[in-house]
Amino acid sequence: MYKKLTLMNPSENGFLPAHGNYGPLLSFQKVIYDITFRFLEGSKASVKSKETEIKLINVARASLEELLDDYRDCLRARDLVLWDKESKEARYVRRLGSKRDQTFDTYREFVETRPAELVANIALCLTHQANYLLNQHLRHLEKEFVHEGGIRERMSRARRDFRDHQSDK
Repeated sequence: MYKKLTLMNPSENGFLPAHGNYGPLLSFQKVIYDITFRFLEGSKASVKSKETEIKLINVARASLEELLDDYRDCLRARDLVLWDKESKEARYVRRLGSKRDQTFDTYREFVETRPAELVANIALCLTHQANYLLNQHLRHLEKEFVHEGGIRERMSRARRDFRDHQSDK
């Protein structure tokens, strides 16, 4: 005689986390790409693995570090001024950059009508903010990993819970 297979509700005992969409992340919402694209012209794998998510965030961090170097080099090569972190301009951009639900339109007027020095400095400020947010996200993922474990641990736990649930019947 075969036992009837009872499927568990994945939302109750599943092992895959409910995230993986990078769009809502504040670090992604920084509009650095749009600014960089215009300036130069004129994970979802994370749902499966905390390790993969951490690796991808570190890749994003490394890319942003390279971008910071590129913007600094651009300013240096053109003999343009790099804003001091505490300048009134940098503080203004940080305040503007701390608002939620930003799009390129938040910065469009600046990027499309101001000189290269201003645009590069805005991009630098926003990149620093994105780096800060990614660092915060990495700290959060580290705590989650320590508390919940990795994918293999969650898979084993879900399988064990399933077997225990079946033996109770």
